[in-house]
Amino acid sequence: MSTLPAVSWTARADLAALVAALDPAGEGNCRYVGGAVRDTLLGIGAKDVDMATTLLPEQTMERLAAANIRAVPTGLAHGTVTAVLDGGPVEITTLRRDVETDGRHATVAFSSDWREDAARRDFTINALSADPRTLEVFDYFGGLDDLAARRVRFIGEAETRIREDYLRILRYFRFQARFGSLPADPQAEAAVQALSAGLKGLSRERIAAELLNLLGLPDPAPTLARMADLGVLAQVVPEADAPPLAALIEAEQREQVRPDALRRFAAILPAEPQIVDQVAARLRLPSAQRKRLGAAAARSGKESSADARPLAYRLGVEEAKDRLLLAGASLSTLAGWQPPRFPLKGGDVVARGVSAGPLVARTLRAVEDGWIAAGFDDACIPALLEAALPA
Repeated sequence: MSTLPAVSWTARADLAALVAALDPAGEGNCRYVGGAVRDTLLGIGAKDVDMATTLLPEQTMERLAAANIRAVPTGLAHGTVTAVLDGGPVEITTLRRDVETDGRHATVAFSSDWREDAARRDFTINALSADPRTLEVFDYFGGLDDLAARRVRFIGEAETRIREDYLRILRYFRFQARFGSLPADPQAEAAVQALSAGLKGLSRERIAAELLNLLGLPDPAPTLARMADLGVLAQVVPEADAPPLAALIEAEQREQVRPDALRRFAAILPAEPQIVDQVAARLRLPSAQRKRLGAAAARSGKESSADARPLAYRLGVEEAKDRLLLAGASLSTLAGWQPPRFPLKGGDVVARGVSAGPLVARTLRAVEDGWIAAGFDDACIPALLEAALPA
């Protein structure tokens, strides 16, 4: 019998109180499921704790209310209730079985069969569950062996599981980048290659979220290259080119910079602002992300550490880091440095006899350019202003 190791989250008092509320008689009607079980077995810290239960959503709400545990009906139609605990929210979902799927959404019915519920999940390593009292692990599809082998494998027939939800193609690659090892499961690779065109039917927001989650992992470069080889990358972002990602990751590691999904997305897109803006609009990225991608797309590819502070002043520190890392340049001159405030105002120029209007703006720009070139030395402002004033 396999069991979860006793770690900090399994000993949480608020979780014990939650289990007592849901299953006071010890009937085994609730279990830990999903990422918390998988990651704990791998020795990785669990971020979120989710539970499944044989109770119907209304019963879950009633039992939590009786135990004075705040319950939020976050997805009653799909059987999900969120318990608000001191240690963080816990989603509790009634066991389900699929009635109908169309490649994007599933119609479900509630169930009381743990194996049937586990069979709905995508990969064997995500179908593990654990008894909250004994920490016994339940494994219906060989997930423990796949964890040990670092193998990402669909439950049942890979093509069948993908046709239920084509987003599982991108999830496959994300889990392969995070947990997998090579060679990959041949059945999975054959299925994602054969069915990748189905990704075109998904919402752009779902695709963008999954792609950025993949790019934010420690080293997704080999996985992205495999996506390109199998024709999957071209289905979601035909403008993307996988090879530049490896060079950026090398630069990030050399400069000891945390992985940044948006910067990495910029790396695989062409350095052409118009094209990048079209991609960002198509994926419905937020305006702040579109702006940052646009700044990265305007790079020359020849940026050096000498450009670091001027870039940070004109574009922003993060945008400057993007350009420098994409060019493989050092970030050393930005360490501990914050862009200063330009000390000259329009009123200062008017006070020197320049009429308000476009000439004031041109004079300010000329002085600012000189100030930047002089290393942001305020002492040079008077001479620069004198030189910029009209004769």
